[in-house]
Amino acid sequence: MLTEKRYLVLEDGTVYEGYRFGGDRTAEGELVFNTSMTGAQEIITDLSYTDQIITFSYPLIGNTGVNTEDNETLLPSARGVVVREACSEPSNFRASESLDSFLKRHDIPGISGVDTRSITRKIRSGGVMKAVMTDEENHEELVELLQTASFRTDQVKRVSTKSPYISTGPGNRVVLIDYGKKENIVRSLNALGCDVTVVPYNTSAADILRMRPDGVMLSNGPGNPEDVEAGIKTVKNLIGKVPLFGICLGHQLIGLACGAKTFKMKFGHRGSNHPVMNLKTTKVEITAQNHGFAIDGDSLASTGLEITHTALNDKTVEGIRHVKHPVFSVQYHPEASAGPHDSEYLFGEFVKMMEIEKEANNA
Repeated sequence: MLTEKRYLVLEDGTVYEGYRFGGDRTAEGELVFNTSMTGAQEIITDLSYTDQIITFSYPLIGNTGVNTEDNETLLPSARGVVVREACSEPSNFRASESLDSFLKRHDIPGISGVDTRSITRKIRSGGVMKAVMTDEENHEELVELLQTASFRTDQVKRVSTKSPYISTGPGNRVVLIDYGKKENIVRSLNALGCDVTVVPYNTSAADILRMRPDGVMLSNGPGNPEDVEAGIKTVKNLIGKVPLFGICLGHQLIGLACGAKTFKMKFGHRGSNHPVMNLKTTKVEITAQNHGFAIDGDSLASTGLEITHTALNDKTVEGIRHVKHPVFSVQYHPEASAGPHDSEYLFGEFVKMMEIEKEANNA
C-alpha cells in the first residue's frame, strides 16, 4: 500500500496531494491528459510525450502490468505519470513487472490517489499548463517558478536516433525519418514486407535520396513542429521526388513545408477513441491520437494540399494529401498500439503509392 506523500503543483496554484510511486526525482513539465482505458505501457513509452506529465483519466492504471514486447521505445521520456489508482499487483500472463517497478527503473515519478477527473476538467477548461511533481511540502516558491518557467524546445533532437539503422524486409525500401517514432510504425511497415531504414531527424533530402528509397515515412514526435526546422527543409526538398507518408508530427511538417500554418491546441487530442471522418469514403474511423498542435485548415489555400480527414469532435484537420505529388499524411496514429485498427489500411495505401510510382518510373 502506498503511504508516502507526493504533490502535484500546477502553475495556477492548485495543489493535489497524493501518494508517491515510481521514480524519486522532482519533475516539471507540461500537464496533459489521456482518455484511453487501455495501453498505458504504450502511452508512457510514446516519445511524443517527451517533457510532459501524463494524467490518465481512466481510474485504474497498471492492472495488466508491463511486459517486454509492447514498448514503443526502450527509453521513455515522459516527465511523470498521474493516476487515480496505481495497481501494485498486476494480473496478466504477459506481465514481467509492475507499473511502479517500470517507472522506478526509468526514474519517472508517479503520483496516485488524486482526483484525475478534476485535473482533466481543469485542463479542458483552462488548457494544458505547467506543473511540477514533488515530495516537498512548501509549494509557494514552486508556483512562482512555474509561472515564469520556459521549457526546452529541442525535444526532437533529444529523442531521435543518433545514427541510421535497418529493420529488414523483402519488399519496398522505406526511409523512416525518426522525429520520435513509435516502434509499431516500423513493425507495421515490416508486416507489409517493407525494408525500413531509420534515419536521424536532421538527415538531408540529398542523403535520403542517395539511399534510393521507394518511399519516405515521416514519423510522429514531440513538441512544436515549427521548432523542427531541419525537418521542414528536408520535407520541402523531398516533395515531388519520392512518395511521402506522414504521421502526427510528420503530418504537420508536410503542412509547414507546403506553406500552411500550425497552431497549439487548447488541450490537444490524447486518447484512443477519437472519431475521424474520411471525406472520400464518408466513413467514420475511430482513431488513436496524441498531439497538441494541428494544421490550420484556413491556411491550406495555395499550398497544393487538400483536406482528406476531419475530426468530428472539433472539426480540426486530421488528414491531407497533395493534389499533384504522391504525398499524404494523417494527424492520428494508424499504427495504433494501443488503440483501434480502423486506419491500418493507410499503410497499405502507402505501399500501393510506392508501387504505382515505381511502375511509372520504369515505363
